[in-house]
Amino acid sequence: ATARNVLAHGAVAVLFAALCLFGIIVAHIRPEYLGREMLARFGRNALLVMSLLVPILAGLGLNFGIVIGAMAGQIAAILVVAMGVKGIAGLALAAGIATPVAIAFGFGTGWLFNRAKGREMVTGLIAGFFANGLYQLVFLFAVGTIIPFAATQLLLPQGYGIRNTVDLSNIQYAIDDLVRWHIQTPEGPVRVPVATFLVIAAFAGLNLFFLRTRLGQRLRAVGQDPHIAQTAGINVDQHRMIATILSTVFAAWGQLVFLQNLGALNTYNSHEQIGMFSIAALLVSGATVTRATVGQALLGTLLFHTLFAVSPLAGKALAGDAQIGEYFRVFVAYAVITVALVLHAWQKARRRS
Repeated sequence: ATARNVLAHGAVAVLFAALCLFGIIVAHIRPEYLGREMLARFGRNALLVMSLLVPILAGLGLNFGIVIGAMAGQIAAILVVAMGVKGIAGLALAAGIATPVAIAFGFGTGWLFNRAKGREMVTGLIAGFFANGLYQLVFLFAVGTIIPFAATQLLLPQGYGIRNTVDLSNIQYAIDDLVRWHIQTPEGPVRVPVATFLVIAAFAGLNLFFLRTRLGQRLRAVGQDPHIAQTAGINVDQHRMIATILSTVFAAWGQLVFLQNLGALNTYNSHEQIGMFSIAALLVSGATVTRATVGQALLGTLLFHTLFAVSPLAGKALAGDAQIGEYFRVFVAYAVITVALVLHAWQKARRRS
């Protein structure tokens, strides 16, 4: 049974690798283009995917609520642009602002999770929609009217509400270019975000170390069997809250890394698909609702975003329309999540019976 499970989980990653390879071949994608795309995409998305690991460890499942953490990162980015702080100092200030905001958001989300035990995933999804409504109300109407805002260059023409697009050139590549390294190719220089990869490696190491700490072991116990953990003297609700807060803070930092690579913020849309795509990226590596590792998070990020880079070109080569590839990759994201949730429900029903 164990070998069969390993094979089943590995088959998902193999299937995605095969799809990526097929797309590369049919679209005749050059290694230089693929390398440039993957260096950027992997660097900007890996932290967001790894922010999902702690809630899974604690038995909360897939935290669709990381979109709330992404909003905390965006709030901090807007404030730093308004203050005019540039470079790595601006990004560090943004992380400093985002952290307490994300802790507050994580506390609220954790409170909800503790009152919806067994339904955390759908609760996180709905909480994200609710938070998105509040976020849009604040930044589309309250800023500039109820909330004074001195940076009038960021406001819409009517004098209130943040513009649809905020230029983040003051912090663009703040981490990516901290250690400058370019690879020369026939198509021009390719930026290698060395410092970003070092941050990802440090974050991965921190996750592995965290599993061996007393808190990590307690979270694992809560995830494996909350009743036994409670009997052993572990405050289950408190530890579930800690897991949610950590995930929300990590998502806020991950969104800042994402935005500094893009150099622009779509104020009202940048955060909306963060949860779906990060969860899909984790699942394509063979991770499940109840078990995920750092290695699976990194592999899933690589496979999922390779498919994202390849599918539009493959769609254009096969059907003459790049939009076909766009539809396909969105379909794949939702399909992977749906299958994972169905399997999780089926496995729970089998255990109960």
